[in-house]
Amino acid sequence: MRITPGGPGDIDTVLGLLDDATAWLVSIGRTGQWGTQPRSANPRAVAQITEWAEAGRLHLAHLDGQVAGALGVGAAMHYVPPATEPELYVNLLVTGRAFAGRGVGARLLDHAREMARERGAHLLRVDCYAGGDRKLVRYYEGQGFTATDTFAVSEWPGQVLVQRLRSG
Repeated sequence: MRITPGGPGDIDTVLGLLDDATAWLVSIGRTGQWGTQPRSANPRAVAQITEWAEAGRLHLAHLDGQVAGALGVGAAMHYVPPATEPELYVNLLVTGRAFAGRGVGARLLDHAREMARERGAHLLRVDCYAGGDRKLVRYYEGQGFTATDTFAVSEWPGQVLVQRLRSG
């Protein structure tokens, strides 16, 4: 697996990954996370991906000659409590459905850890959907994160998770 920087030319690819993930979530009845409409039809989602791509905050995982997943990193989202120390925040993590179960998300999170250390941050945070059976929260806990603050954006329940990073 190879990780490369993403840019403006990758926006449609990342939106495609998100659309596929949304369709899969709908197919299994998990509409609370992202709703039922493609992310590419949501102007706010498109603007967010565009901003991350243009700012150099997007990273792509390649496997078998294809983009297998995407990672967006940067500052914490406005709806979560601010960090009290230098951090790197995972704003986006998505794996292409064709690559599910092949460690793409884990490898992208390893990449985020590497970037955080390079920047002198010893804290990696992420937030995710905390509704339903909290399966996504458990995924991040399985990746070494600890659940901390909960929040809500309108009716959408969220969970902040943190991971302390060791030097080197």
